[in-house]
Amino acid sequence: MTNRISQGAVALGTGAVFGIGLSLSGMLDPARVQGFLDVFGAWDPSLAFVLGGAIAVAMIGMTIKRRMARPMLDTVFHLPIATKIDARLVIGSAIFGVGWGLAGLCPGPALSALSLGLMPVVAFVVAMVIGMVVHESA
Repeated sequence: MTNRISQGAVALGTGAVFGIGLSLSGMLDPARVQGFLDVFGAWDPSLAFVLGGAIAVAMIGMTIKRRMARPMLDTVFHLPIATKIDARLVIGSAIFGVGWGLAGLCPGPALSALSLGLMPVVAFVVAMVIGMVVHESA
C-alpha cells in the first residue's frame, strides 16, 4: 500500500511540475504553438526552446535509468517495446500533428490549460476523451 501511495505521489508531483513548466513557458497559449508553425509570418521560436529543454531533461533521465537495475518504486521499467515505424505510427503521428497545429493544443497542455477555464480548451478535452473512448472500444 505504501508503495502505491509513493507511486501516486511521484506521479502527482511530476504532473504538477510538468503543468507548471508548460504554464511558465507560455505553452498553454494555443497562439504560441501556432506562431511556431507560422515560419513565413510572425514566427515564434519559443516552442523550439521548450522542446529542446524537454529533450535535455529526457536525456538526463535516460542516462540515470541506464545506471539503475530497476526503478525505485517498481519492479521493472515500463518502457515501450515497439521499435517498428509502420503506417499506423506515421498516420497517427500525422493526425496528431495536424490536430496540434489546427487547435494549438495537444493532450498535456490541454489538461494543464483546463485550469484556465476557457471553453475552447474544455471542448478540446471533451473531444479528446471521446476520441480515446472510441479508440478503446474499437
